[in-house]
Amino acid sequence: MHPKARSMSTPLLIQALQGQTLSRPPVWFMRQAGRYLPEYRALRATTPDFISFCLDHEKAAEATLQPMRRFGFDAAIVFADILLIPQALGQEVWFEAGEGPRLGALPPVEGMHDLTAGAGEALKQVGQTLSLVRSQLEPERALIGFAGAPWTVATYMLDGAARTIGKGERAQARTYAYAEPEKVAALLDVLVEATAHYLKMQADAGAQVLKIFESWAEGLPDDLFESLVLRPHQTLVRRVRELGVTTPLIGFPRGSAALAERYAAEVDVQAVALDTACPLEVGRRVQAIKPIQGALDPLLLRAGGPILDRRVDQLLEAWGQGPWIFNLGHGILPDVPVAHVEQVLKRIGAQ
Repeated sequence: MHPKARSMSTPLLIQALQGQTLSRPPVWFMRQAGRYLPEYRALRATTPDFISFCLDHEKAAEATLQPMRRFGFDAAIVFADILLIPQALGQEVWFEAGEGPRLGALPPVEGMHDLTAGAGEALKQVGQTLSLVRSQLEPERALIGFAGAPWTVATYMLDGAARTIGKGERAQARTYAYAEPEKVAALLDVLVEATAHYLKMQADAGAQVLKIFESWAEGLPDDLFESLVLRPHQTLVRRVRELGVTTPLIGFPRGSAALAERYAAEVDVQAVALDTACPLEVGRRVQAIKPIQGALDPLLLRAGGPILDRRVDQLLEAWGQGPWIFNLGHGILPDVPVAHVEQVLKRIGAQ
């Protein structure tokens, strides 16, 4: 195939992950399917239970496709949730209105270990969602699958009935990491194996990119960052590859600050997603190692106005000379005006 013909059929997101610098960055937003869209709110109202909604492949596919129809992002990300994995491992998970996720008691690690190889099959509805979306998505738009990273998922599982998470910290889980390191390490091993099988299922179902969300790399001293983030990610990537998955991987160590460079150098992902607080200069240093993604402030997207244009321009100037995927530094907020999303896409040249 002629190189130009190949590039026309290869999604921009994939080209960026291959290390190419493009005339404009591919763009998608974390939580681009969500409550800021009136069509999503109407769809979500049809199924009161959130987990059931995630596992209804027709409704989840529709939620995935809604922002693609409205905005024409360069990639769709499957509508699912990072807390599907604990449920597949036998821990009770439910969502309370206005409170967020709730988890029951942590099952014995030995019993969960027996369920790891079946995690993909247990969550096959997510694969059905991916297949359905892929059948309806234009070939030039990429399809992203994802999972929560082992430590982030473990923070919810370890917190259990203590319910400290709603206070915006991971006190219970981090205390466990210090007081009972063997227990935490055993849980992380279980999560690495289950997540590897879950990601393989998603790749087999049509995901062209897989993202690992480490939402709670934040606030970890470097020794815990190594044991809770770096080593589990290294093992997870190795296991995914051992299972035959060749799909490119994006790692998102949110809140890792200066440790993002170490992550980029030591974890064999194809790109590193940067968070809102990442300085532009740190982003440039990470970009010298591998492609980057990020990192517009979701609060600025909500505020809008000329300052939003200025920040988009700053990001384009700082990171546009290398391989980069334009995204937010964290998920889109429920009260973001649709017009502000359109403003950003126009500024980038994606609309």
